[in-house]
Amino acid sequence: MIRIGIVGAENSHTVAIAKTINLQKLVPGFRVVSLWGETSKLAGEAAEAGQIPTIVKRPEDMIGTVDAALVDHRHPKYHLPAVRPLLEAKIPLFVDKPFCYRLREGKAFLARAHQLGVPVCSFSVLPKQASFVALQKEIKALGRILSVVSTGPCDIRSQYGGVFFYGIHQVDMVVRLLGQDVTHAVVNLGQKNHTATLFSASGAISTMNLISEGPVDFHVSVIGEKGRIDRTITRDSNTYLAGIKSFCRMFKTGKTDESDTTILMPVAVLEALEKSIQQKKKIKV
Repeated sequence: MIRIGIVGAENSHTVAIAKTINLQKLVPGFRVVSLWGETSKLAGEAAEAGQIPTIVKRPEDMIGTVDAALVDHRHPKYHLPAVRPLLEAKIPLFVDKPFCYRLREGKAFLARAHQLGVPVCSFSVLPKQASFVALQKEIKALGRILSVVSTGPCDIRSQYGGVFFYGIHQVDMVVRLLGQDVTHAVVNLGQKNHTATLFSASGAISTMNLISEGPVDFHVSVIGEKGRIDRTITRDSNTYLAGIKSFCRMFKTGKTDESDTTILMPVAVLEALEKSIQQKKKIKV
């Protein structure tokens, strides 16, 4: 049995992950056994809902009692500092989206992980949904990609990191569809809803619709030399299961499908978008 610790209790993902593993038992061979929460109230509520037996006072108190860990805050600036002691203890880590709040911090963390030989991965669960995986296969028939247009919820003024908080979902999908090729970004500000334009070295130019007014599904259009595909990114019956299986596979084998590029490029794009909002100009990624 691989014992998992979770750092962070305010995000709904914590309970969803614990329920999937501990209650529904959809990932055999794993159990969430330890939790640290931002407050005792949040920790208690999440532990009860997810049947997590142990609450610790500090994330580092998990060392020696867990075989792997994940960190799950609402604001990404708390992610890497919280689990640095666990990294130094050589505990495999999944860092929930976004990986970090600043690219330089993420690069240093991954460099240290490689030095220690500790497997680390991070991703949005949206690219793990069956509808997106199918889209990635289908666009191969389009030839060279000329543009990606995405739409989804995003509040660029969110207290949990602005464009980082929900923008990560669109950004992670779009950069994967573009083969991680994004060189510059600019946000075109509206009143409540906005667009972001991404530029690629290949010549592709892409648009993200950042919608904060009204309910909206995630949607992607991919335009290539040989046609286009339009797809609403529907969620699996358990939105988290594919992602959980992915990081649990890494916890078990030490290997991940993610790379430094797939982990860090979304952060680089989000940081450029944030700067564009502040400076009102096009920013190099």
